[in-house]
Amino acid sequence: MPRLRLAPLCCALTAALAAFAAPVHAQSLIELYDAARGYDATYQGARSAYEAALARAAQTKAGILPSVGLSANASRTEQELRVENFGSTNRTIPQESAGINATQPLYRPANWATYEQGKRQVDIAQTQLTLADQDLIVRVSQAYFDVLASQDSLALVRAQKVATNEQLAFAKRNFEVGTATITDTREAQARYDLVVAQEISALNDLQIRRIALDQLVGRVNATPIPLAAPVVLPPPPTDVDQWVRQAEDGHPSIIQAQRNLEVAHLEVDKARAGHKPTLDAQLGYNVTNNPSGTTTSTSLQGIRVNAASIGVVFNLPLFAGFATENRIKETLSLEDQSRSQLEATRRNVTQATRTAYLGLVAGAGQVKALEAAEASSQSALDANRLGYQVGVRINIDVLNSQSQLFQTRRDLAAARYNVLMGNLRLRQANGTLVESDLQPINGSLAAPGNAGASASPDQPSAATQSPVPVPPANVQPPTGVTPPPVRAPR
Repeated sequence: MPRLRLAPLCCALTAALAAFAAPVHAQSLIELYDAARGYDATYQGARSAYEAALARAAQTKAGILPSVGLSANASRTEQELRVENFGSTNRTIPQESAGINATQPLYRPANWATYEQGKRQVDIAQTQLTLADQDLIVRVSQAYFDVLASQDSLALVRAQKVATNEQLAFAKRNFEVGTATITDTREAQARYDLVVAQEISALNDLQIRRIALDQLVGRVNATPIPLAAPVVLPPPPTDVDQWVRQAEDGHPSIIQAQRNLEVAHLEVDKARAGHKPTLDAQLGYNVTNNPSGTTTSTSLQGIRVNAASIGVVFNLPLFAGFATENRIKETLSLEDQSRSQLEATRRNVTQATRTAYLGLVAGAGQVKALEAAEASSQSALDANRLGYQVGVRINIDVLNSQSQLFQTRRDLAAARYNVLMGNLRLRQANGTLVESDLQPINGSLAAPGNAGASASPDQPSAATQSPVPVPPANVQPPTGVTPPPVRAPR
């Protein structure tokens, strides 16, 4: 009855998995990264912010360059003239004027401080774009390996289901011939039902991971290329202090904090400029035309005035209601805040670099341990299977060995992917991550056209395989015990 209840569910799973079996062109990590650079909304927003910051910084140059303006005016005045004993008369006086005027700042400390701030803002915008680049590399790589890990997990669960089904059939045969109890059958059936539930969860996780990757790179059914066999991981780093020094010398976050401190210092200079005088040069040429005279003359003859002017304007602030003094106090406090933020950034970068370094070293050691554990688990499974056939082991021993083996393989694949991601995260932590760092990882993928170049949820990838040789099982049947015949499952 349990087998009959699971039949519709297995059919649904088979139909869902059929979509993954369709042949598609697999993409490498660099190929999907290039696609994400032109599609990812977060990165595109960062590029737009960078371009806006460049334009905003360029605006600060206007304060030290001359300003030129062209003006024109036309007016009409109605005038009433009243003369005693002669009555009054009305006349209309039109006036037209045009001119061009230019102003060149000669001494404006606040404007020069703003111009220097603009230069620092360009550096800040560049560091922010660099951080966005590094974040995109990590996000694409993480989504790439998440899909591969989910495919491996699903493939291993399906392989475990096949193995558990075989063990269930073997337990039923032994029960029929009287060499095993019904307990073995029920234990195998319970384990089989549990693996089916795990398969459903693994399938759902794979679908979610693929959706996330598709959304990131802007493609439908993006298919990552798995790792090539044998899997070769980069050697772990050896000197954490060198990574930390490299981070302190050129991490984008530290450079950004340093530029923010310089901007804050220049803001103090701008505030202090409130006590300083300003000096501007002015140059102008204006033409005024009065065809019917002016309002102050009684002549009706036209008057035209051409005036050229040149000079300097000096201004010295004397008192502004203590606004300048309080502004200086404010900017000094903000400068201290920027200095504290710079120190905090240095400490955070150092901590993140050391944490990423230790995580990478531990991950590399974990891979070695899991490779040995995978070989040992395979040997233990072989021994338990043989022991069950000859009657020195029970069915639950075989089932437990199967679960341990497949769990170890899942952990091994995840650990290998974590090591590859750890290398990228270490470079991100110390601020040196660039696109070329993807090349070694891309080189470790299966070559296009090979049988292993397209990952499949039906076949575990090379990431689950251990290069450690598996010793043969050493279990010998007891004297006088004949193993039962092995027949095909019914």
